[in-house]
Amino acid sequence: MNKKLLSLITSGILSAGAAIGLTGINAIGITSLLSLDCAPAQAQDVDEQINVRVYQRASPAVVSVIVGNGTGSGSIISPDGLVLTNAHVVQDSRRSVSVVLADNRRFQADVIAFGNNGVDLAVLKIRGASNLPTIRLARSGSVQVGQRAFAIGNPFGRFAGTFTVGIVSRLDRERGLIQTDAAINPGNSGGPLLNSQGELIGVNTAIFTNSRTGGNIGIGFAISVDRLMPFLAAVREGRAPRVTQRQRPRTTGNPPQSLVLNGVPINDRLGPGDNILPVDNSFFKVYSFQGTAGQQVAIEMISREIDPFLILIGPNRREIAQDDDSAGGKNARIAVTLPMSGTYLLLANSYEPGESGSFILRALASGAGRRNRYRGENFILQQEGVLGPGTAVLPSDGSFYRVYSFEGNAGQSVTITLESADFDPYLALLGPDGQKLAENNNVTQNDRNSVLTVTLPRAGVYRAVVNAYKAGSRGRYLLTIR
Repeated sequence: MNKKLLSLITSGILSAGAAIGLTGINAIGITSLLSLDCAPAQAQDVDEQINVRVYQRASPAVVSVIVGNGTGSGSIISPDGLVLTNAHVVQDSRRSVSVVLADNRRFQADVIAFGNNGVDLAVLKIRGASNLPTIRLARSGSVQVGQRAFAIGNPFGRFAGTFTVGIVSRLDRERGLIQTDAAINPGNSGGPLLNSQGELIGVNTAIFTNSRTGGNIGIGFAISVDRLMPFLAAVREGRAPRVTQRQRPRTTGNPPQSLVLNGVPINDRLGPGDNILPVDNSFFKVYSFQGTAGQQVAIEMISREIDPFLILIGPNRREIAQDDDSAGGKNARIAVTLPMSGTYLLLANSYEPGESGSFILRALASGAGRRNRYRGENFILQQEGVLGPGTAVLPSDGSFYRVYSFEGNAGQSVTITLESADFDPYLALLGPDGQKLAENNNVTQNDRNSVLTVTLPRAGVYRAVVNAYKAGSRGRYLLTIR
């Protein structure tokens, strides 16, 4: 086993232990886990077993929180009835709320604490409770990009106990946020995000939403367990605020604004009156444009007043790309080849909570300024990016990495290339079950770029890991999946 493969397993990107519920991995286990010819049916059976186990362990301790005509979700974290939820779920409660357990028992509960500095957390205490089922919290620092993630909650206030599955798409350790593609909808707020052992890794707190429908458009956020620990310590010591310090989460109700490719740049502003993302009180706006499969698009968000952040969502409501600082300074840039035809949504967000200021948004199409070795071919994904400070780091060797997802079909042949003039690229492909399908460091002894050609074993979401082989290496790269 080479250094990089071991690094990925150790860091949790491959989630090998988590994928089968092991506490350790021996040599035989590694061989079977990383086998490229394992039967898809066996992998499916393992996935189903994990799903069932997680739901059975956690669901008895997931509650519906009812405040007037509104609903949310929560997690029982102590046998005597402490319930962890979102501040925005209960901030209008006048201290008392109703809590409904999975077995339909109903209790009254009191709001006893809110998150400090506007953090979207609250704790309830169920009256007269004892010997209740609980969810165990995962250890701090244990969450990794690429690991499987499970959500349980009461979406839309009508479907208590709903279970959804995805992955951890991104970690923002500075702000204590987990981004996931597990389906989270209104009513899921305050419910648990879980790992493969049924442990709570985060509190589901927000979605980027199309305000016309209020539904999930593919990106959900949870407050990480790393941020929960100090909050719960403050609650137990009586130091947590008794009243909320939050702004009210808000969507404007307006449809997405039109973004014209190759049109006049948009001069706009983020601030009071715009959508507020509950997870961090940041402002955002939503734009839409019509795209065609294979079309090359470059979008930039430029500002001297805020720290721009961009996220692009495809017609299938899955994230295509996101960026913070690739346009230089704090400016954001996404450059991709569109994987399908349809309506794309672009989320223009500020990285910091409460930032207000003007920005310029511009979008170029048909590959202006782009290099393309495979011009004329159809792409699943093409993405320019930067590895360096601000991107995720493998704890095992200190190298930078990013993860990109794409939909694949059984029997489909894909070729993935990772090119960089700035660093020695390393490329890995993970299957829908989190197992490694293939990896490559150098095309040849004289070509240090990476390339993989793989026949996909089954339908599902695959993940390409873009990594620098050496710790500390940084620079620009081009990822192409065709």
